[in-house]
Amino acid sequence: MKKALIILISILLFIITVFFAVSMGSVNIPLKEIFNFLFDKGDVINKSIIFDIRLPRVLIAALVGSNLAVAGALLQSVMKNPLADPGIIGVSSGASLGAITIMLIIPQYTYLVPLFAFLGGVFATFLIFILAWKDGIKPIRIILSGVAINAMLGGATSLISVLNSDRIQGILMWVNGSISGRSWNDLNMILVYSIIGLILSFFCIRTSNILLLSDEKAVNLGINVNRTRVLISLLGAFLAGISTSIVGIIGFVGLVVPHISRLVIGSDYKYLLPLSMIGGATMLLLADTFARIVAKPIELPVGTIMAVIGGPFFLYLLRKGEKR
Repeated sequence: MKKALIILISILLFIITVFFAVSMGSVNIPLKEIFNFLFDKGDVINKSIIFDIRLPRVLIAALVGSNLAVAGALLQSVMKNPLADPGIIGVSSGASLGAITIMLIIPQYTYLVPLFAFLGGVFATFLIFILAWKDGIKPIRIILSGVAINAMLGGATSLISVLNSDRIQGILMWVNGSISGRSWNDLNMILVYSIIGLILSFFCIRTSNILLLSDEKAVNLGINVNRTRVLISLLGAFLAGISTSIVGIIGFVGLVVPHISRLVIGSDYKYLLPLSMIGGATMLLLADTFARIVAKPIELPVGTIMAVIGGPFFLYLLRKGEKR
């Protein structure tokens, strides 16, 4: 009952955050105008700002935040490590490499960006497991391989950016992780993929809980540990890849949100996954709103804001783990 109440409170906080995010920006819109918009009333200009600019951006931020948080929670289960995150272990770098290759080298095929971002994330996951394989897959080897792959693919992305510096200006905000300028077309592109990925993640609840046990216990419960780790990692790569294709690399959501959710509601993925999903949407919405208003009318990339928040949090988790 207590855990259900926590999830209900998180949903209410998310709804409040949505109204706050729609209200705030270079032009502040009173809550009264937002309610008028819901009933097809109010000022025409405000209605245009809400519908054409704010609403698609808010919905994309919510979807991306949910995707990244769920991807992080799943990867933490696979690797038995609270420091696992799509951005840290290389999955997001692979997705970014796939997306930026299309956008800079063959921009006429921009509609293939989500597909190539996913394939880039899968490629990174494949490399991680190849490097980590030695008589089976151990979580610590996955983490170490992921850090190496992250550096390699990040370097490849930088190389492509330098070689195509004449085109990089057009996607500079994307490179730094930004939701600015996103439209209903972008929302339509990510919506179906996100729904599929998030629904599939709920089918991973039982196996994610089992992976938290020792490998021997998981095998005794009828789980093929190596195959399960690969499949869940691919789902994490899918969620991270489709998000990266739309907004670029936004780090630390998959690290911070599942960890906070775990502290609040425990490690049972039956509750942890829904709370991470809602918490990821709420956190990225707050970060994006802050990015819009902190230096207005200039908009900062939300990836920068998350790096400022997530970097110290990562160091805190690292120090905490060392003390343990």
